[in-house]
Amino acid sequence: MADEQCREEGYSQLRDLRIRLDREDEGGEGGGEEDGDSDSGFSLCFWLYLSSSARPSSVILRQMTSENEDEVPFLALSEENKLTLFPLMFLHKEAPSTSSSFPWTDMLHASAEIECPLEKWVHVGCEVATNHMCLHIDGKLIGEEPLTSLSSEHHFRNNLKRISLAGNDGNLDGYVCHVQVLAISASIKDQFVKNPPLKLSLDSSSIFDGVEEGGDGVWSIVGGKASCRRNFCLDVVLANAFGRSVNKEMEIVASLVYADNGTPVEKTRDDAEAPLLTSYDGLEHPSTDRPVPLIRGRATFKLKISQLSSKSDNRLFRVCFRTTHAQTYPFLEAYSHPIRCISRNRSNRPLALGKRLASTTALLDEIHSLKGNDGSGLNHDIYGDDRFDMLNQSVLRSNTPSKHSKLENDKSPSAIDTNGILEKDEMSLKTSLEVRSNNFEGTDGALSDSESTDARNYESRWTKEVMTPISDAVIFKYCLEGTYERLMLLKEMITSSSNEDITNFAEQVCLYAGCSHHRYQILISKQLLQEGVDTWNSITQNSHHVLWTDAVPQIDKRFRNIACSNRGLSGEDLEVLRGIAGCGDQLGHEEFARMWYWLYPVAFALSNEQINTLWACLSPKWLEGLITREEAEIALNGSRGLQRPGTFVLRFPTSRSWPHPDAGSLAITYVGADSTLHHKLLSLDYRKKDSRPLQELLFEEPELSQLGRVFRQGNTACQS
Repeated sequence: MADEQCREEGYSQLRDLRIRLDREDEGGEGGGEEDGDSDSGFSLCFWLYLSSSARPSSVILRQMTSENEDEVPFLALSEENKLTLFPLMFLHKEAPSTSSSFPWTDMLHASAEIECPLEKWVHVGCEVATNHMCLHIDGKLIGEEPLTSLSSEHHFRNNLKRISLAGNDGNLDGYVCHVQVLAISASIKDQFVKNPPLKLSLDSSSIFDGVEEGGDGVWSIVGGKASCRRNFCLDVVLANAFGRSVNKEMEIVASLVYADNGTPVEKTRDDAEAPLLTSYDGLEHPSTDRPVPLIRGRATFKLKISQLSSKSDNRLFRVCFRTTHAQTYPFLEAYSHPIRCISRNRSNRPLALGKRLASTTALLDEIHSLKGNDGSGLNHDIYGDDRFDMLNQSVLRSNTPSKHSKLENDKSPSAIDTNGILEKDEMSLKTSLEVRSNNFEGTDGALSDSESTDARNYESRWTKEVMTPISDAVIFKYCLEGTYERLMLLKEMITSSSNEDITNFAEQVCLYAGCSHHRYQILISKQLLQEGVDTWNSITQNSHHVLWTDAVPQIDKRFRNIACSNRGLSGEDLEVLRGIAGCGDQLGHEEFARMWYWLYPVAFALSNEQINTLWACLSPKWLEGLITREEAEIALNGSRGLQRPGTFVLRFPTSRSWPHPDAGSLAITYVGADSTLHHKLLSLDYRKKDSRPLQELLFEEPELSQLGRVFRQGNTACQS
């Protein structure tokens, strides 16, 4: 099935491409659709994919004749790696001759102004007439040159039949798709928007538990023997050349390869486990034995690595994702960052919680050292004047204090109140920015945007022993584990713990994890799980599966009740939820739970008066709905280019699910002063009451100046 689909797409290697300019048949070799023989010339359109090994001054398409073996360039990469178009021999006076020598810079040519991107699909249009030639890139005219014809129109047509075009003979590794020879009157821009080719890529916004990225871009993942290795989750997306997800029936398989040469990592011995394992129904299987189907253009992998880098001469690994085609294509493969698989250090075990000040400081240092200094975000709150602040990344990288000094020096009034839970209406706003990239959504299992720096001067308020029915081991396990393990701990704890126990547990987790946002996620756990059970039972009536269309009314009803809003979920919102659930026409309990753990914190956040006001406001529409990061980026790019700096949209990150500390938080996607897109998180904290509208607080931020509008059907945005 997958191979048939690829053949239907018309992918072929550049070296196999042959194009006859006098063809009168449709289809056939090269994928031409129309006769190139016209009154004044022809247009050649195709999608081009060049591998990373492509070098400057390489010929892409050669001009050949049936009369001899001589050939000259028609389309090439210049010395600056720019696409360059040349006239046709026999037809134009300015055409290159067989005696022309590399690098052809003295010949007339039409050239692009920027380098040709590698490992990316580019649409190329070559328009050749008797008196001119034009080069189009991605539907835009980027080069045009006048030409002198060597013959009359009649002879022009006859000479055109003598010429054929051929792909590079093997010195250039590339692929083409949807090759068409059209009449010169045909619109190249119209061909650009038709049938864009596909590319598989890793979704960097959905890197989940168990991945810590160092300053050199290398991921550290805990692996090795079964008792120590940890899950990590990665998403791959099948998208077209315009970046939009494509729904196709394909399966993706994951394997572990060496980062330096791409060869598979082999088992250290015959009876050893496979190097890369995937979890399925609670069991571990070799990843190569369990392909994952694409659902709405996305496949989620839950993986573990059994082989340590130290057992492989300290070499780095990568996870390779590819389709299950017999024919492999580089654009249908995706690779993770280089990975260093390490063992969990068990030499420093956590001490008991019931210790005094000196032990507490040591424990806090140990928690942070076990997490790793991954550069997670620094929060900056300005509560004195009821404002929030967004910090510049470059400043953070150079000025972030150490974990220990942060604990000693931070005297912020927003420190955790261990004497009790603050009331729900005591809310103010703060903004958090993760240091290591502009993408705070990099990992669902990573620290929250305040987790590594929201630890306050705990010593002053933790000078006595604290006793709790929930064991120290459980508290420390919750602090150190990822989102999935925290979820399982909470589900088990809720069934046997009182509300008071859960409150105490939340306080101690906040204390030792250094993140006050854990409190919110832990305190809503019992209600979230119970309402989830009630909703599932009301939907299924004791069935194991239910049609998605039958589940929608009840999901929408529960959402309205929790959010305390008359505004429900739109059709586009429901499709986003369906994608989060990862279900098709049938909704199972596992898919429902995945969706519910994301939706409930969002709905609960909307019940807050300030956020609820934004949700209810329809003119202007502050919250378009449950839009994805991709929708926000496409909207702010728009059909006419990037919006004005300061234009922003609000959304709920789809990579943050309960009990992640930032589940239910609002995010801002905006156009920065550098004319690039940025993503920052608005973390809602139970703090000092600020009665001013959230809209007013947003516009106080200097980087935000105007609300952008999202039209979801057209994927465009305008300024309100």
